[in-house]
Amino acid sequence: TNVEPSMMREVMACARIGDASRARELNAQLELLHRRLFLQSNPIPVKWALERMGRAGPGIRPPLTYLEPEFHTPLQEAMDVAGLL
Repeated sequence: TNVEPSMMREVMACARIGDASRARELNAQLELLHRRLFLQSNPIPVKWALERMGRAGPGIRPPLTYLEPEFHTPLQEAMDVAGLL
């Protein structure tokens, strides 16, 4: 699941037109987020992030579980680095 589709679209657009420098710059902004979205089984961190961004409501359907509290701060930090909050 893509937490920030507009930035990913821009990364791909830059890559397609040959603006590798800008594509790398944008990708670097998202790199930590991409790694931390897998701190726990996908899509649990994605759903947590989308809720924090106001793009999804609280609650999940079984068999999913909630994001473990130990991962809240690392994922929040990654979202801040990516400029999502």
